[in-house]
Amino acid sequence: MPLLGAHMSITGGLSKALFRGRKRGCQVIQIFTKNPNRWISRGLSPKEIDAFNEARRETSIEPVAAHDSYLINLASPRREDREKSFHALLDEMDRAERLSIPYVVMHPGSHLGDGEKVGIKRISEALNHIFDRTSQFQVKILLETTAGQGTNLGYRFEHLAEIIGQTEAEERLGVCLDTCHVFAAGYDFRDEENYRKLVRDFDAIIGLNRCRLFHINDSKKELGSRIDRHEHIGQGAIGERAFSFFLQSPIFWDLPFLLETPKGSDESGADRDLLNLRILRRLMEE
Repeated sequence: MPLLGAHMSITGGLSKALFRGRKRGCQVIQIFTKNPNRWISRGLSPKEIDAFNEARRETSIEPVAAHDSYLINLASPRREDREKSFHALLDEMDRAERLSIPYVVMHPGSHLGDGEKVGIKRISEALNHIFDRTSQFQVKILLETTAGQGTNLGYRFEHLAEIIGQTEAEERLGVCLDTCHVFAAGYDFRDEENYRKLVRDFDAIIGLNRCRLFHINDSKKELGSRIDRHEHIGQGAIGERAFSFFLQSPIFWDLPFLLETPKGSDESGADRDLLNLRILRRLMEE
C-alpha cells in the first residue's frame, strides 16, 4: 500500500520534523534540510546527524525526502545565478547524503525568456556536472512536475523526459509527480478514463519506473490554469474521488505520497495535516 506522510517543519532542529511526523501518523515525511530562502547554509554538525538518525530509529519513519531550495535555478540565463544554483544543489545533495536521505526533490527551473530548449539544455548540463562531482553518492534527484507558471519548465512530461535523456547518469534521476501541478498544467485525472490516459502518457513519455514519489495536493485553481496553488484534499478543483485512483492502484503501491497542503488547524482546532491524512487513508481503503 502507499506510504502516507507530509512536509514537516525543521524548526528547533532536523530531528524535530520526524517527531512532528509521528504525531500526525506519518509513515514518511519531506523536509528542507536548511532555510529554503537563503543561498548560504550552516553546515551539519555530527550532533545534528546523530540526533536525526536516532529520531529516525525511534519514529520508524522511512524514507525521508528533502526538497531543495526555492532559489535554485539551473536554467537561468544569468551565469552568476546558474553557478550559485549549481553549488547550492551540490550542498543540498551533500546534506541529504550525510543524513542518508534517498531523494532530493527539485523544481527543474525557469528559462526566464531564453526558451524551453535552451533551459532544458542548461539543466541537463548542470546535472551532468553535479553527478560527476557526486559519483559516490547514493542520493537521487527527483525532478518535480510543475504547474508551468511564468517560464517554469517541467509542466509537460516531455520536458522531464528531455532532461533525463540528456543526462548521462540518468539512473540517478527520477520524477516526483505533484497532483496539483499536473492538474494546473492541463492533465485531467478526475475520472477513470482521464486518469488512465495520464498514466499511459506518463509511461510512454517518461516511464512509470521513473515515478518515485508523489506530492498529493488538491488545487485552488482550475484545470490548465498554469497557477500553482495547493488546497486541502477534496476542497479544491480536483475533488476527493480523483485521488483514490492513484492511492488504490497497484502500480503505485509502496511509493511515498506526501501532502504539501496548507498548514494550520480547522475551525474546531483539528490539525489540517491529520485531517488530510485521514481522508487519504479512507480513500485508500474504500
